Amino acid sequence: MSAVSLIQKLSSSFLSKQEQIISIITILAIFGTAVMISAGMWDALSHIRNEPEFFWTIQHVTVYGGVAMIASAAVLGSIFVIKKFVDKNLQRGIKIVIVGSVIQIIAGLGDSISHDVFGIDGLVSLSHQPLEFGLVLCALGGFLIIKSSNNKKLKKILPVSIMTLIFAISWLGFNLSLLV
Repeated sequence: MSAVSLIQKLSSSFLSKQEQIISIITILAIFGTAVMISAGMWDALSHIRNEPEFFWTIQHVTVYGGVAMIASAAVLGSIFVIKKFVDKNLQRGIKIVIVGSVIQIIAGLGDSISHDVFGIDGLVSLSHQPLEFGLVLCALGGFLIIKSSNNKKLKKILPVSIMTLIFAISWLGFNLSLLV
């Protein structure tokens, strides 16, 4: 086997792995957002029913399971952005996922402190709106990654990505309307 064919084989193997990792980043960002929206609605119902509230309820654990999925996507994406493994269009989507993830982690810490200090906080709190804004950013980032990708298999989840983005925007809009 010549050196040129070995380099070509390694290069195509790397590109294949790169495409798989981009798919994993995107799936984690989109489905992590979907998990958070679902668990957030579940948590909202618990708030409405005045069920006992503390930070480590199953609803909150599920929400932060979604945050963990998105944070994993952000960590993987950071490696790709720092090493410049992706083009500018993919970088934009990945960077938006990273920013959304950081906002969610900071707001999650704030939410934990808020629950420790105030107990039940209702749907409107200073920590919930940043979480939801980070959620919108992660859904948008996942959508942009799919739109920028040439992966035909990944493009199949574009409708799920669009619906997740719509639900994330709607959820943020609903909670912001509660401020009024």
